[in-house]
Amino acid sequence: MQRLYFSLNIPRDDYLRYYRGAAARVMARAQDGRTLSLPASRLRPFVTHTGIQGRFCAVLGPDNRLISLERQPD
Repeated sequence: MQRLYFSLNIPRDDYLRYYRGAAARVMARAQDGRTLSLPASRLRPFVTHTGIQGRFCAVLGPDNRLISLERQPD
């Protein structure tokens, strides 16, 4: 399994577009320079009244599919 670490700062109004279905995926750049394309629905548990902010870890399987998404402590 691979672990990719990345940061997100998505204001509430921007995330509402994903939530309403206007966009299905969120793009992020991992610390190692790789680009991630995440299903926007997987970010719903991390939405606050200000949007989504913080550091995250994406755990990928051998086929590069997302297994889990974890928020990292500050």
